[in-house]
Amino acid sequence: MLTTETPSPAHAQLDQYPVADLVNALVDDQLNAVQAVRAAASAIAAAVSAALPRIEAGGRLMYVGAGTSGRLGVLDSVELNPTFSWPRARALALLAGGNAAMFVAVEGAEDDAVQGRIDLNATGPSCNDVVLLLAASGATPYVMGALRAARTAGALTIGFSNNVGAPLATEAEIGITLDTGAEVISGSTRLKAGTAQKIALNTFSSALMVRLNKVYGNLMVDFKPSNAKLVLRAVRLTMFATGADESSARAVLAQCDFHVKVAIVALSKHTSVDAARALLAHARGSVRDALAA
Repeated sequence: MLTTETPSPAHAQLDQYPVADLVNALVDDQLNAVQAVRAAASAIAAAVSAALPRIEAGGRLMYVGAGTSGRLGVLDSVELNPTFSWPRARALALLAGGNAAMFVAVEGAEDDAVQGRIDLNATGPSCNDVVLLLAASGATPYVMGALRAARTAGALTIGFSNNVGAPLATEAEIGITLDTGAEVISGSTRLKAGTAQKIALNTFSSALMVRLNKVYGNLMVDFKPSNAKLVLRAVRLTMFATGADESSARAVLAQCDFHVKVAIVALSKHTSVDAARALLAHARGSVRDALAA
């Protein structure tokens, strides 16, 4: 039996717990998710390093999963554009059962390996693409079908699973095993298995975006200020990075569509926003290198 499906002997009387003990048991077990990701840190780092040259060459990030795993992939892909201005066309998510499965379970969709292959091939995969495949069991047919199609296309395949020795981890070019063990509620992998996958995806995509010069120091400088909160964030970050007062920061930001990167370079180099954009382009988007030029 898969470890994620095995009943936990530590909580055999779960239905008898007082509410406080029940909550504590569920919360405490989540800590194991963090430890599982920590144990897989070297594999995640290897995945980032392998993905970087392909993404720099114009490849796409593609997330594939079913159920909770697939929905977590959707979440990560959707956040890349507002957080890092990552092009929407270069972050795709395939969910067994289609878009409707984001909100309503589509029974049986995860068992269709052929559909996984069809859906992956419909994206026109190339050797520069990076395909992230997610399955707690590590053997979901839909995901395995997509994996084999991605490998045939020459894409980099990175498999995330929660069971040691799972086919997804062994057949993917890079396997990341998040060994979370038995769930407090047997088989409910939306619990710590899902938590571990969420942490791993956050870690992978964030580290990749840092390497793609989307961050200056630890400042988020390439986001899209699409609401009042984010406009204020853009102002504050620009002030923090440059020492400019609020009126100066706002004035320059207004000239560059509130693009923090451009404002930082323009204010720090005492130059125009057009010149700042040129410096950033020459520095491949690196604020640090643009300032040093």
